[in-house]
Amino acid sequence: MASLDLAAHKLAAFPRGSLAALRNALLRDHGPEAAGALQEAGYAGGDTVYAAFSAWLSARTDLDIDQLDVDAFQHRASEFFSEFGWGTLRVGAIDDAVATLDATDWWEADGDSQLDAPGCHLTTGLFADLFGRLAGTQVAVLEVECRSMGHAHCRFLVGSPEVLEFVYEEMSDGASYRDAVSAAATA
Repeated sequence: MASLDLAAHKLAAFPRGSLAALRNALLRDHGPEAAGALQEAGYAGGDTVYAAFSAWLSARTDLDIDQLDVDAFQHRASEFFSEFGWGTLRVGAIDDAVATLDATDWWEADGDSQLDAPGCHLTTGLFADLFGRLAGTQVAVLEVECRSMGHAHCRFLVGSPEVLEFVYEEMSDGASYRDAVSAAATA
C-alpha cells in the first residue's frame, strides 16, 4: 500500500485530542459564533484534501476522481479518510434531493460531549469545499446527526445551497430533516 507524503501535500498529522480541545474551547468561549470560524477553517482545507485524495487515488488506480461511480467513490473515499484517521464514510441519498455521508467513527465527534447541536464544524466546512470540487459546483453541507449529541453516527447532508437552506429553515420550524428533505424534493 502506497502512503501519502503529508508534508509534500501540505498536510500535517495533528492529535485528535488537540483538535477536540480547540473546538471545545472555542465553543465554550464564543458560543454558537465559534461554529462559523471552525467551518471557515475546514473550508480552507478542502483544496488540500482534494489534491491529497487525487494523489492517493492515483497511486491505487488509473481512474481520476471524476471517473469514479458512486460505489467506487464511496469505497475509495472511506478508505482514504479511514487510512488518515478521519473515520469511515458511507455515502447515500434521501429522495434524490441530497446526498448523505454517514460515519459511526468520525474523528471530530466526541460521544462524551453531550452537545445541544451538531459539533463537526471543521468537517462541515471541509466537506462543503471538497464535495463542491468533486461536483464542479458550489454545494452546502449540513450536519443533522452527531455522535457529540448522543446519536449513533454523524450524518451530513450534501446538496445545493438552495435545497439545504430550505431544509435548515424547515428544521428551524420544527420539521425533521427527513421530512424537510422530502418537502424540498417535491417543491
